[in-house]
Amino acid sequence: MTETAGQTPEAGPKMDVPEDLARCDMVIQHAIEHLRNEKYPPLAVASALLGNSVGILAQIMDKDTVLRILDSAAQSVRSGEVHASVRAQTGQENEKA
Repeated sequence: MTETAGQTPEAGPKMDVPEDLARCDMVIQHAIEHLRNEKYPPLAVASALLGNSVGILAQIMDKDTVLRILDSAAQSVRSGEVHASVRAQTGQENEKA
């Protein structure tokens, strides 16, 4: 694996990311960019991604594991980590934080 597998132009260097995860991330980012260029509302894009993500997790994990993942995500929102990460990536202040 190359050193750039876990890097994107916007985010800069990241921790070592498995190649398959980096590839999936690239494909998803491309799809999101396409949907934004097509002027789909951000809420519709995010809802579709979240719903499909939970659906995939439900296919491969038991209910308690899915709930732990969602609880962890909720904690990241409550603590401000998610919004801080978005601000760091975009270099902008987020009024919703």
